[in-house]
Amino acid sequence: MTSGSDNPVHGGEAGGETDSETAVSTKEPAAEQEPLLRVEGLTKSYTGKLVVHGVSFSVEPGRIVGLLGKNGAGKTTTFRMTIGMVNPEEGQIFFMGRDVTRYPMYKRARLGMGYLSQEPSVFRGLTVEQNLNAILELSPMPTADRVRKRDELVEEFGLGKLLNSKAAILSGGEKRRLEIARALIMEPRLILLDEPFSGVDPIAVSEIQQIIMKLTDRGIGILLTDHNVRETLNTTDRSYIILDGRIIAHGNREQILSDPNARKYYLGERFKM
Repeated sequence: MTSGSDNPVHGGEAGGETDSETAVSTKEPAAEQEPLLRVEGLTKSYTGKLVVHGVSFSVEPGRIVGLLGKNGAGKTTTFRMTIGMVNPEEGQIFFMGRDVTRYPMYKRARLGMGYLSQEPSVFRGLTVEQNLNAILELSPMPTADRVRKRDELVEEFGLGKLLNSKAAILSGGEKRRLEIARALIMEPRLILLDEPFSGVDPIAVSEIQQIIMKLTDRGIGILLTDHNVRETLNTTDRSYIILDGRIIAHGNREQILSDPNARKYYLGERFKM
């Protein structure tokens, strides 16, 4: 699907299967699902320059949606408005049917909107176990349930051999696994991932892709932005490409790859997966 630069896409639906050898999302389209997140007409300017203009998109339960674009295209500003770090000048953000446009980050988090930043958010001086316990202590669940929850996450994310390791010495991929495990303690409905593939080796990238896809089995919606185009397109059910503050193309991997606007303005004519 495409949208000319003068007619931004407004939350269009797309899906489909691919036959890539790498981890690829292959879920059926979610056209009948009510979006967890619905973003409508976001606009933002800095020092008189319009950096985001009328951007709209949606994320459904159990779906992975990507935001792609060159540096300065408006992708990061759009992402930050969605999570509540930046206030839009125009437009609305709905989360689980509620208008959260003016909600600060902590209020969105209480509703179930999780966020993992590009920079590691783990407590570097604490062990893996202590990192998990620090978040579990914020939960109202009984102590026995906290222990059970921790053990389940340790098993699910392969953290058993790392429990006594300081977070500071973990690899990039191990830190990401710990961060995602910690995020799940608060049982989010939606997780926003900022550059999840940045600073990790190729093997870890594949592991993180599998983890992200596994999160959708819980019904969690994912919105991610990353500069690694191939990894992002292989992971997402649908992606939106932003240029000069507007969405110029959206769709699943195959649709993006065959989209003339995507190839001309972002991927390049010779781009291949």
